[in-house]
Amino acid sequence: MYAILDIETTGGRYNEEGITEIAIYKYDGHKVVDQFISLINPERDIQPFVVNLTGINNNMLRNAPKFYEVAKRIVEITEACIIVAHNAQFDYRILCTEFKRLGFEYERESLCTVELSKHLIPGQQSYSLGKLVRSLGIPVSDRHRASGDALATVKLFKMLMDKDTSKHIIQNSVRSNPKHQLEPRHIDIIDELPAITGVYYIHKADGEIIYIGKSKNIKKRITQHFTNTNPKSKKIQALVSAVTYEATGSELVALLKESEEIKRIKPVFNRALRRTRFTHALYSFIDEHHYINLKIDIVDRKKKPITTFSNRQSGKNFILKAIEEYQLCQKLTGLYKTKTSCFNYDIKTCNGACIREEPIESYNKRVETLISKNSYSNKNMVIIDKGRDIDERSAILIENGVFRGLGFFNLNYQINNIEVLKSIITPMNNNRDTQHIIQSYLRKNKKVKQIIFEDL
Repeated sequence: MYAILDIETTGGRYNEEGITEIAIYKYDGHKVVDQFISLINPERDIQPFVVNLTGINNNMLRNAPKFYEVAKRIVEITEACIIVAHNAQFDYRILCTEFKRLGFEYERESLCTVELSKHLIPGQQSYSLGKLVRSLGIPVSDRHRASGDALATVKLFKMLMDKDTSKHIIQNSVRSNPKHQLEPRHIDIIDELPAITGVYYIHKADGEIIYIGKSKNIKKRITQHFTNTNPKSKKIQALVSAVTYEATGSELVALLKESEEIKRIKPVFNRALRRTRFTHALYSFIDEHHYINLKIDIVDRKKKPITTFSNRQSGKNFILKAIEEYQLCQKLTGLYKTKTSCFNYDIKTCNGACIREEPIESYNKRVETLISKNSYSNKNMVIIDKGRDIDERSAILIENGVFRGLGFFNLNYQINNIEVLKSIITPMNNNRDTQHIIQSYLRKNKKVKQIIFEDL
């Protein structure tokens, strides 16, 4: 018996994704005998590129069942079945991750139709589901939705079973997916670690730091390092002798410390984070009619950005929200290329800056408010965030638009005492990465306290 399935997720960091939709067709080798299809509330935001790909957005999932509400049905329909999926390693990992969050070890055998197709239908230009089924004349509807993709996989699997006349290839391709067993030394390391926010350092036997990371749950993150099966994780597992950590309380402090430590120590397995964290930035310029224009563009080292983004889509999402929040013009923010009025003007949600109907002063004032709010250029400010203990807070000091460092203070101290504040700050390097980290964190965490000073 086979459980042919497809899963749509929120996207995001490895093992932090959540399921947004699942479709399972129970197949007895001849016909579908049972099915389960459901949207799922992942209790986390969906990445913008995934919304564009699948059409599934946060509003659609607000009243959908959470995973724990459908978990029993998934266990029942897949009982004594081999999981079949196109890129089964991904779908099976996501399913196991969701069950693990519930404290349940989900274990099934699996079959990957990508691998089977390469054996049984060699020479295809592409083995992605969409292109493969199209080339084979298999109809598919609702592409990038769980039900449509799972049904296409059912039809593909039928064809593969027909082509495997000896039945040896499919039989030999079944993966047992045994649960990864932690080595005793890995268990000892994990037992000593706390489930707190901070920066962690992975050491070899000679004390050399081979990896630095940050997490909101250090114990959980190290467990992931020790159980993941990707090449980098396997190398770390073989070399690790000890893990040390520094508690930060605040995720922002952890991000800043991680960035500085990686640049200073240059661990062998941190190559990706030694590179710049952002690719795009928000710039402003004044057009020939004296209106302030905004533009998301590739980072230019010669220009001073208002704020920076990890990718173009992140920048575009920022602009879309800014248009709504500050009543900005689509044309003057680079989202709507036209020589006349923008679309929002036509539906009466733009005040007409695009055709010079709105006074320059009133439009520019709103743009300047946005710029001031999203840039700490020339500002003197302190960001107050969580501390390492309940009676402690962290402080990140910005002086004249330059990140100076961070420290911790007891709640009994008055933060408006500048001399006390400066005495607790540990100096740190200011660079484009630290600016990006701080600005991104403040964009995502709007409730974080900021104290602006006229003069430091």
